[in-house]
Amino acid sequence: MNIFDAAFEIAAFLKKQKAPYAIIGGLAVQFHGEPRFTHDVDLMVLVPPKALAEFLDRTIAAFRPRIKDAKAFALKNRVLLVSSQAGVPIDISFGIPGYEEEVLRRSVRYAPRKGRTLRLIGAEDLIIHKCVAGRGRDLEDVEGILIHYRLKLDLTYIRKWLGEFALLIDEYDVLAYFESAMKNARARLTRQDAFRS
Repeated sequence: MNIFDAAFEIAAFLKKQKAPYAIIGGLAVQFHGEPRFTHDVDLMVLVPPKALAEFLDRTIAAFRPRIKDAKAFALKNRVLLVSSQAGVPIDISFGIPGYEEEVLRRSVRYAPRKGRTLRLIGAEDLIIHKCVAGRGRDLEDVEGILIHYRLKLDLTYIRKWLGEFALLIDEYDVLAYFESAMKNARARLTRQDAFRS
């Protein structure tokens, strides 16, 4: 079983649960940016707070937990760590109303196989997630997405939400992080265009 089989498996389960979701990890980066290896399925799910404990019980009954006390960990950290039937890691993050409702509304349909679709986070929201995470690899991913779309994205939307998150993050400047990726992507595109001409 490959990574897409695991993604289809969890997507089918979430559809039965009527739980809206969007894939937010490496599979989304492959679609919106530069191809890279990923060994797990990362997704965000929106579940009403009152229904979360019951949803966790149903998910743990259907998918093998990867850690002890997975339910308690999920209730505390809002991330459930499970595996597909074939052992592919699946990380389910639980969104909160507000911005993440917008993420799900803006998600895009992806059909990696004929007749089978997945919901992926949109390009702008993937950039926002990556900038908020702020790891070294995330900056490369943001540059790759910007290059893939040749900077033709809703930059106003990205900057608006990064401005909101900047008020909550003290460790680094998320807007500066994004502008650095923009500068690098623009330079790479200029070099690519010069090489082709």
